[in-house]
Amino acid sequence: MTIQISQPELKALIQERLETGAFQNVEEVLLQALRASALEGKAALPSNAKNLVELFAASPFAGLDMDFERDSDTGREIKL
Repeated sequence: MTIQISQPELKALIQERLETGAFQNVEEVLLQALRASALEGKAALPSNAKNLVELFAASPFAGLDMDFERDSDTGREIKL
C-alpha cells in the first residue's frame, strides 16, 4: 500500500516524531497514532452513568477489582 501525504503540517509532525528517536520509520509513527486514536474511542465516558460504580463498570478500568464501599467514619478525638 502506498500512502501519499500532501499536507505540510502532517509531514512536519511525522518528521518531528521521527527526530525524537522513538520511531524507526513512518510506519511506526502511523501505527502508534492509529493505536492511540483507537484507545481514545474506548476511553470515552458513558453519558448515561448515574454514579461512579456505573461509570467505572463501563470504563477501561472495568475488571480491576475496585472497591467502591466507603469506610465508616471513626471520628477523631477532640480535646476540650
